[in-house]
Amino acid sequence: MNKIKFTKMQAEGNDFIIIDNRRGIVKKRNIRDFVRKMCRRRFSVGADGLILIENSKKADFKWHYHNPDGNEVEMCGNGSRCAARFAYLNGITGKKLSLETLAGIINAGVKGNMVKVELTKPHGLMMGFKIPIDGKNYEMNFLNTGVPHVVYFSDDLDKLDVIRIGRKTRYHKLFAPSGTNTNFVKILGSHSLSIRTYERGVEDETLACGTGAVASSLIAGVLGKVKSPVSVKTRGGKTLKVCFKWNGMEFSDVFLEGETRVVYTGELVKEALAD
Repeated sequence: MNKIKFTKMQAEGNDFIIIDNRRGIVKKRNIRDFVRKMCRRRFSVGADGLILIENSKKADFKWHYHNPDGNEVEMCGNGSRCAARFAYLNGITGKKLSLETLAGIINAGVKGNMVKVELTKPHGLMMGFKIPIDGKNYEMNFLNTGVPHVVYFSDDLDKLDVIRIGRKTRYHKLFAPSGTNTNFVKILGSHSLSIRTYERGVEDETLACGTGAVASSLIAGVLGKVKSPVSVKTRGGKTLKVCFKWNGMEFSDVFLEGETRVVYTGELVKEALAD
């Protein structure tokens, strides 16, 4: 195996391995196994996801985004922001750019280490429905912001068993077979909230989730709990900014903005993928 150059980036604690694959150096034949091994913490590079940058006929570039379990998913908000800045830093695009995802075309703008992306139109809104988990009915809300998200509201995020409830929700038959991400939200003010997220594919709580921050802000907006713009405090201690419009029927002009950072660059060697 030839050495593969990669960049490790993070956004609000959400970390990603990004590879420029426009020349096809990473083969798709065993991609799931490759991703799983690359994303294993302590044994390899470790990350919340792996991004392959490839050529596109519809946008400046396209990506394939894979969760740590190896599965490819449609969208990742913080991942798209890191991918946009990676493309700019590596001369693939200018500061204004577009990327092709399975969820649709995402437009982005890079300003220093801040990146703002316009998400595709959210859909599938469901409000105030209840499902039983371990004998207790939980009231939840749902919205797809490129990937599916359930949102629970709580007055005390620290006391919640995010892993247990998140996992039970993620694998609930209502969301089979693909499952859902699960967010736990506390309203802090008319323009602010805090969030904890259990992510499918990672199968754990992550320090931040961009599409989860957007889903939570939009649902809170529909309920009249917040107004755009919304500052979202993540578990990693950083803040994301979400802007949107809601006309009572549908969302438009949905933006996610925040900081991105290059952690390091490196070269993958065969030994790093050993079992």
